[in-house]
Parts: sequence; C-alpha cells; structure tokens
Amino acid sequence: MGSWISSIVRAEAGAEAGLGDLPESCIAEVLLRLDAQEICRASGLNRAFRVAASADFVWEAKLPKNYVYLMEMSTDRTAMACVCKKEIYARLCRPNPFDGGTKEFWLEKNRGGICVSISSKALLITGVNDKRYWKYLPTEESRVFSSLEVVFSSLDGRFNTVAYLQQTWWFEVAGEIDFFFPVGTYSLFFQLHLGLPSKRFGRRICNSEHIHGWDKKPVKFQLWTSNGQKALSQCSLSDPGSWINYHVGDFVVDKCDVPTKLKFSLTQIDCTHTKGGICVDSVFICPKIFM
Repeated sequence: MGSWISSIVRAEAGAEAGLGDLPESCIAEVLLRLDAQEICRASGLNRAFRVAASADFVWEAKLPKNYVYLMEMSTDRTAMACVCKKEIYARLCRPNPFDGGTKEFWLEKNRGGICVSISSKALLITGVNDKRYWKYLPTEESRVFSSLEVVFSSLDGRFNTVAYLQQTWWFEVAGEIDFFFPVGTYSLFFQLHLGLPSKRFGRRICNSEHIHGWDKKPVKFQLWTSNGQKALSQCSLSDPGSWINYHVGDFVVDKCDVPTKLKFSLTQIDCTHTKGGICVDSVFICPKIFM
C-alpha cells in the first residue's frame, strides 16, 4: 500500500488534473484502507486529501475500540472533548504514564496496537530492600531489542532505573496489572541484562564481576490471567552484556470493556547455590503480531 501512495504522488506531480476531482466519498474510502503513516503521506497530495485526512471518522477507525478509557487514563474528560480524533491518536502514541509513573502505555504509531511497560519499581522483588543483595541504579540506556526495535524507536530512556542483583539464594520477581486491553492476542516479556552496563570514556562496557549461578539451573517464567489462562516457560539466562527480552507467554483478550488482570513471575529458587549479576529493567506487553 505504501508503494501505491508513492506512485500516486509521482503521478499527481506530472498530471494537469486528477485527484482533486475525486468525490469526497471516494477519498474517504481510500484513506480508510491505509495505515496512519500512509494517511499522513496521502494528506500531502492535494487540498481534498488534506481535508479528508483530518476527518474524525477516518482516525476513529484507526483508534482502539476503548480509546475513551485510554484517554481518560492519560488526560481528563474536558481535554478529550476539545481535541479531534487525529489529535487523540497522536496523544495515545506518546508514552502515557500511570500508577504513579511506574507503568506506561502507548499506541504503536504504525500498526496501532497498544503496548504496556511496567518498571522494576512496580515489581515485587524478594529482598529488594536489603542493599546487601539488591540496588536500584540509574541508567541512560534505551532498551531497544532486535524485533521490538520499531516498537521502542520513539521511547528512548524508558524508566531510567533498573534493579540490580549482586547475589541471592532466593531469586523471585513478580508483578501484576489490571488493564483494559483492546481485543487481541498479546505477548509478555521480562527485559533482563546479565552484568552491570555502564560507560567509560564514552564507550559502553559491562561489569561481569557478580555474574554467577545462572548456568546451574534454568529460571522459570509464569503468567496467569483473571479468566483462567496460564503460561509456563523455562530457559537458561545467557549473553552477558546484552539486553534480552525473555518471552513469558501469550494471552488472549476477547472483551475490551472488561479489565484483564494479569499476574506474572520470574523465579530461580533453588537454594543449593547463589546467583547474581543481573539487571531487571521492566516487563513489556505488546500485541503478538509485533513479534
């Protein structure tokens, strides 16, 4: 579809007349079949397309069915009543913090799916208040991961804090969230890093001093939903010096007007050995089709 738009732009540039004569209903039908980025490009064709590309009904078709609830989380009703649907789409595409800034959601601007990120500060980490074992550390790194790069491209910085484990016998990280997800299938990930990343003389380095114990036994990931869905996976943590998204599992949302309650955990509670040297950044949820 994107190449089709490009061909129209080239044709219009060399034509005496054409697109400006299209009926408004035809232009609307064209725009309804484009994604958000293509609509913005099409608005540059001529005045008729520019007017149609700002129409509420065009952008409302691109918004999640429960966008009113999502806007209420990010702003107030009065502000929402004063903006057009195109502006609502733009506002939802920005990071929208909630729960005291420890969680945020956004609309992925190209494909329109809702993503959620949960800071390490919002997770229940066993022993996190004992500074002999855990520390919250500031970071300026933006977590951009392989196939998720497009999702994170406009969200550099994230929460700017990670939980760093020096050593423990009992490794347990858990969390939960109540959220009105739009209908669809979603994937949940833990974002982890073996070793402590930092910079020296402008270059990124990784301190691997405390990394140990992860090769003894795999860690266990679990996911539960309020309507009885469950997921369980296990894997050995590897690749020191790299941020990795570890897939916990998938869940299905079939009603957007009912909140979905999720519980999730990451554990390695075999007390026959210690483990350490890991950063816990956040938990990330996105539509499965993004993977």
